[in-house]
Amino acid sequence: MAIRNRLTPRPLTRATFAPFGDVIDVCGDPPRPMNGEKALRYHALAEAYAHGSDARIVVSIAVSQPVSGLVDVSMVERHPLGSQTFMPLGGGSSLIVVCHDEQGRPGAPQAFIAANGQGVNYRANTWHGILSPIDRRQSFLVVDRDGSGNNVEEFFFDEPWIVDLDIS
Repeated sequence: MAIRNRLTPRPLTRATFAPFGDVIDVCGDPPRPMNGEKALRYHALAEAYAHGSDARIVVSIAVSQPVSGLVDVSMVERHPLGSQTFMPLGGGSSLIVVCHDEQGRPGAPQAFIAANGQGVNYRANTWHGILSPIDRRQSFLVVDRDGSGNNVEEFFFDEPWIVDLDIS
């Protein structure tokens, strides 16, 4: 059976991901020394934000099961009241799926491969796929909004999109 909705992932770069949010890595501006010059700080790689009167920014850890081979993308979600950051806490790469908004619905997905050491910060209202570390279980530092209000909207595609990780 032929796959109709096939996505070919491409490398995650700041330029290609800019419409959806920020790439978090140490490949940008030079670091600042800190702690008596015993550490280097890569400053302001992304901006976390939360909307709503009782909203707050929280830091969490999520542990996600791996994906490999042909990956089924049947659902995307978005968070209208705040940004959402995912930074891997170990080595390995991840599949990142995002969609432009088209009149309140996700458009055709785009797929990226986040290299070892890369994370993402999704802007509010950015349609995105679920956490998808490639080939092994992975823990992620999560920075996002907590508080009252409906901050998640899910969309299920009529026909799933398939990402072939074996050809990337």
